[in-house]
Amino acid sequence: MISDHPKATVVITTKNRKDELRTALRSVVMQSAPIEAIVIDDGSTDGTAEMVRSEFPGVRLFRDEASKGLIVQRNNGAERARAPIIFSIDDDAAFTDHTIVGDILAQFDDPRIGAVTIPKIDVKYNMELKESAPDPRRVYITAQFTGTSHALRRDVFLSLGGYKGFFFHQGEEGEYCIRMLNAGYVVRLGTSKPIHHYESPKRDRSRQIYFGTRNLVLFTWYNVPSIFLLPHLAVTILNGILRPKMKRKAVAGIVAGLTSIPSQWSVRRPVAIAVYRLHRRLKKSPGRPIEEGGAVLMKRGSRGTPFPGRVVSKQPSPDSR
Repeated sequence: MISDHPKATVVITTKNRKDELRTALRSVVMQSAPIEAIVIDDGSTDGTAEMVRSEFPGVRLFRDEASKGLIVQRNNGAERARAPIIFSIDDDAAFTDHTIVGDILAQFDDPRIGAVTIPKIDVKYNMELKESAPDPRRVYITAQFTGTSHALRRDVFLSLGGYKGFFFHQGEEGEYCIRMLNAGYVVRLGTSKPIHHYESPKRDRSRQIYFGTRNLVLFTWYNVPSIFLLPHLAVTILNGILRPKMKRKAVAGIVAGLTSIPSQWSVRRPVAIAVYRLHRRLKKSPGRPIEEGGAVLMKRGSRGTPFPGRVVSKQPSPDSR
């Protein structure tokens, strides 16, 4: 339900996927929770903006004539959002039920929760339910969310600088999530009806591999503590070299990542060792009870400052704002 007093903002960035976007927006405007919807048209040439204006007049549309890239536009969407919680779905995905936004909003019930995954099904591959809590009666945490199926706290996102625009494409979610964990916030596995993700045939798989591998190298440089930096980087490079498909793209991505480090030298901000170790555990075994992260969230940061997990308890929950 589009509202002048939204509890959530649904942001969709898009480029030249008019028909897929129409399906996504139909599922957005049917949500029963009060929301606003934002579409950012990243330089489409297929009439996307005209379709949104004519068929979804309640949606806030922003258009750039020249493409700036998905990650930059997601940051722009967060800046423009008016609600305290931002929901993100891809333009080739759709909510399957009108209750999803409301159900996920209710799961920001602990001040340490910075983001919640939305259960999803990649319907073109199988009907496996992903990123869903194993038991809805408990709070489970994971290492990261995916761009097409999550909700996050806008104030935390903006205070941490959002996604790294230098990534341009791929891998921005995981890099943000480890910084968020270092700040004292976790990603919760959500419980709701699923999002259906219909992977668009217009996706450029070779570009995904190139930027994905490049950005894993940069993730290492930005975030991994010095004691683990070289081993982590070596494993990242080895995994790229041994990649069975599109190996040339992966190797090109590794080279691009390594040669980008000098320009990113001053951006390095390694997380606390305890945070790195917890993040690794969550990567290997998603869906751990939040209690396992509690000790890390209440420890002091590597530079002697408390993680915000100590102070965010003073903030109101999204439902009370």
